[in-house]
Amino acid sequence: MSKVPAPSQHAADSHDLIRVHGARENNLKDVSVELPKRRLTVFTGVSGSGKSSLVFDTIAAESQRLINETYSAFVQGFMPTLARPEVDVLDGLTTAISVDQQRMGADPRSTVGTATDANAMLRILFSRLGKPYVGPPGAFAFNVPSVSAAGAIKVGGAKKAQKVTFNKVGGMCPRCEGRGAVSDLDLTQLYDDTKSINDGAFTVPGYTGGGWNSRLYAESGFFDPDKPIRKFTKKELHDLLHHEPVRMKIAGINMTYEGLIPRIQKSMLAKDKEAMQPHIRAFVERAVTFTTCPDCDGTRLAEHARQARIKKLNIADACAMQISDLADWVRGLKEPSVAPLLTALQQTLDSFTEIGLGYLSLDRPAGTLSGGEAQRVKMIRHLGSSLTDVTYVFDEPTIGLHPHDIQRMNELLLRLRDKGNTVLVVEHKPEVIAIADHVVDLGPGAGTGGGTVCYEGTVEGLRDSGTITGRHLGDRASLKDTVRKATGTLEIRGARTHNLQDVDVDLPLGVLCVVTGVAGSGKSSLVHGSIPGDAGVVAVDQSPIRGSRRSNPATYTGLLDPIRSAFAKANGVKPALFSANSEGACPTCNGAGVVYTDLGMMAGVSSTCEDCEGKRFDASVLEYRFGGRDISEVLAMPVAEAEEFFAAGEARTPAAHRILTRLADVGLGYLTLGQPLTTLSGGERQRLKLATHMGDKGGVYVLDEPTAGLHLADVEQLLGLLDRLVDAGKSVIVVEHHQAVMAHADWIVDLGPGAGHDGGRIVFEGTPADLVAARSTLTGQHLAAYVGK
Repeated sequence: MSKVPAPSQHAADSHDLIRVHGARENNLKDVSVELPKRRLTVFTGVSGSGKSSLVFDTIAAESQRLINETYSAFVQGFMPTLARPEVDVLDGLTTAISVDQQRMGADPRSTVGTATDANAMLRILFSRLGKPYVGPPGAFAFNVPSVSAAGAIKVGGAKKAQKVTFNKVGGMCPRCEGRGAVSDLDLTQLYDDTKSINDGAFTVPGYTGGGWNSRLYAESGFFDPDKPIRKFTKKELHDLLHHEPVRMKIAGINMTYEGLIPRIQKSMLAKDKEAMQPHIRAFVERAVTFTTCPDCDGTRLAEHARQARIKKLNIADACAMQISDLADWVRGLKEPSVAPLLTALQQTLDSFTEIGLGYLSLDRPAGTLSGGEAQRVKMIRHLGSSLTDVTYVFDEPTIGLHPHDIQRMNELLLRLRDKGNTVLVVEHKPEVIAIADHVVDLGPGAGTGGGTVCYEGTVEGLRDSGTITGRHLGDRASLKDTVRKATGTLEIRGARTHNLQDVDVDLPLGVLCVVTGVAGSGKSSLVHGSIPGDAGVVAVDQSPIRGSRRSNPATYTGLLDPIRSAFAKANGVKPALFSANSEGACPTCNGAGVVYTDLGMMAGVSSTCEDCEGKRFDASVLEYRFGGRDISEVLAMPVAEAEEFFAAGEARTPAAHRILTRLADVGLGYLTLGQPLTTLSGGERQRLKLATHMGDKGGVYVLDEPTAGLHLADVEQLLGLLDRLVDAGKSVIVVEHHQAVMAHADWIVDLGPGAGHDGGRIVFEGTPADLVAARSTLTGQHLAAYVGK
């Protein structure tokens, strides 16, 4: 038999690499890499080394931009305009699907069910099968109000108007407008009724100090602004608190006047509490009492929507069930008329369980999910996808995962790869790095000290490469020989938040206490929901820092205030001159440092301002010096250099030095003071927040996964910081999955044994050594393997 000659490779099969040449986005220094397609590539490196800049801001961003360009100019006009990343060549890109760590929209109307389309399918199911029939799917939607209208309309050239009535059935509870909770305002927190408006009666943030908000009421003419509020007549009080919107001229400007209560409800209460600035959140917590809506009992649904039932369950019951139980209920429905719908719903619900989120319920507000949970919820829609040859981009998918759950996440990543997709993962966990086909290690440092490729190749090669990641890959923290003794206890009694099952626990004070357990076992519920508020607690949670490109570490931490005052005092001028967002701003670019030109549907162009050369300040301001430097030079300094600068000599400023020391303590010595917050990585933002809170007065620090986004080498520094806090007399309680932090603890509280209604109980309390010796829980088994016992 003659052999058939092997065909030469087809030209279409030769594009097996994604080639990046000369990437300069953010801190990247002309980075060039070649990534194999249909393989799993993991990007490693210290926090701030440029991983996200390469993966998200360069590869994923260019893929998205090129896809947008395939649409017509008309359609592009409705899409966000994306600038081309700073890169010379990007070859071999495929469609990129980014699954980032952004918390899900914290809109009070958004739930796990609405965010994943599971609710949409349930609504169709109940409108088809529910008895009695109450209406189309919209009749079960808590975001759709019922509307009825009647009137006369003329159609076309008709002479006679026709009478028309219009009815639309929605599922929104009319009392709470689909929120599940009603709010009452405490009037004593809005104003001091012994004062008049002109004397500063208002105590609402933004309504004090004679600004437009207080002028609107003072000059409205509805009441005498010099009369104490307690002497107002009934009508005057109604006009102040409840007046309907009306247009009027105040100081020559057209404005809308309305009562104080509806105005506050629209401006503050319509927002989610977690998304508010701290001072407004503090006001809302004081002034507003939220209670479960008595009409719908917190289900958000109108009465008719709760009447339709399938097998004794209404849609509110279905959404309140744990998703793993709901999946079993749906599996039991045998109805040929809606078979495709049941199959799709079944797949979605099973995906939740598979990804380790079976403990959630569909009515859980989306804003209450942790960063890791939100990311996994976003993954659900991609799991059953038939698409292949797609690039999936993940940003630390193991955040918030117990070592037990990381194994399942690894299997999912490998499954996506094995379907013929390219998977790019930014990750710090050695368990994930171990499964990579290809590793790109960025560094060597962070910020300006990073942005270069230190290693590219296999995992084995990384171990021997001598890079920071390679050296720390085999790191194992050891158990402590001696643990500190508690100086007191923080008692939690009968905790029942979310899935906690009447938990009683004494958290030791004066030591490093770690609360652990699988994802969904009730750790955050115990620590954030059950610790008494009067315990002098400083809580640093995972909520993201919100900041525009005008905010930077100096403005966020309050560091700029003492610096501005020092400049003003040294030069005999006012502090506002030294703010690029106030009087000192360059008039050409308004203090932004760049001039932005909008080009409609094309990507806008931003160019450095020619007048201030990107320094953001007016030229006259830069003539004022302090310690031999102008304000723009101070903002260009890294934290470590600024710490020395403000420590001694003529530039000595103790208030600024204190804040800078805290920033250096959390490992942010390389950040420049004026770097825009929008360019910081997730790990950097969390540490910036930690540094800010370290100055708060309080004896108990509660930290929620402080290792999120931290490189293996930075974890050591974090442990040193936690030790310093405890040695300074503070009590530190950490919710954490990282085995190095568990091993370093003085006391461990382990929750479980499972997630959701299988969790919520304390399965172990004691020292890490006892937990390893007992191996009685999942955490104990993984910790024992980690420390090599």
